[in-house]
Amino acid sequence: MSWTSKTGAARMSVISNTALIAFKLVVGLLTGSVSIIAEAIHSLIDLVAAIIAFFSVRVSDKPADDAHPFGHGKIENVSGTVEAILIFLAAIMIIYEAIHKLLVGVTIEFEEFGIAVMLISVVANITVSRLLYRVAKKTDSLALEADAKHLSTDVYTSLGVLVGLVAIRLTGWVILDPIFAIGVALFICKAAWDITRKSFGGLVDEKLPPQEEAEINACLKEHTSNIVSFHNLRTRKAGAQRYVDLHVVMRNDAGLEEAHQMCDHLEADIRARLPRTNIIIHCEPCQAKECQECAVPCANHQPGHAKS
Repeated sequence: MSWTSKTGAARMSVISNTALIAFKLVVGLLTGSVSIIAEAIHSLIDLVAAIIAFFSVRVSDKPADDAHPFGHGKIENVSGTVEAILIFLAAIMIIYEAIHKLLVGVTIEFEEFGIAVMLISVVANITVSRLLYRVAKKTDSLALEADAKHLSTDVYTSLGVLVGLVAIRLTGWVILDPIFAIGVALFICKAAWDITRKSFGGLVDEKLPPQEEAEINACLKEHTSNIVSFHNLRTRKAGAQRYVDLHVVMRNDAGLEEAHQMCDHLEADIRARLPRTNIIIHCEPCQAKECQECAVPCANHQPGHAKS
């Protein structure tokens, strides 16, 4: 299986996270470092997220069926929301353990092992997250994008823990360890919030981003010589699939075949700008009140002039 496919990239993420969890847990327990254990918990949550992403992208790629006529795309939104909740829980666990260490005292040993595992973690997460981002962008997969964001936060948090361990090695200030662990947890919370906003929006049928709606409007306005106007534009997204419906006003002497061909043309132009878009267009005949602003020539009036 190719690592550049959706399921291949998700599989790579699962393998990478599993290995990093093992390394971090062993070294965290060996050194007694709460920041390394926090990173292990972070990676454990990322593993769960990667497994969820792996299964969700497989389900989301299934074609529409009788039970799911609009497809299975929203499973990716569900996946992203669940992942965000798990990350929030991980952050709470890390903060709790760090505060406990601050209260009862900290003992760190074998810092060099911690430094080594953090370096390995940084390199591995940079490599895998870049792969996931590339595949997510190519396939417009929300689940893979969320997974890539998790690993990207791991890069920064691992670097933070690495800096803390180096500082402890140089200064002997072991209290830095739980402080850096709390910093890791706060960083995780920020990533979880970003994922929640993007994933949950699809579950409640939030409209497409402004730049994507602007693309649709620009496409429609390019056809003002063929259509009188358009209105009631509605958009939403489910996983990688976009859904667009709108009303298009045609001149009142246009035949059914001409209106159908115009709709097909508009759909093709919109899909050229926004791939994986399902479009429904409702055609309406123009009214006399629209003649003043109309630029479309027809048998009943001249463009820009009201009918007499």
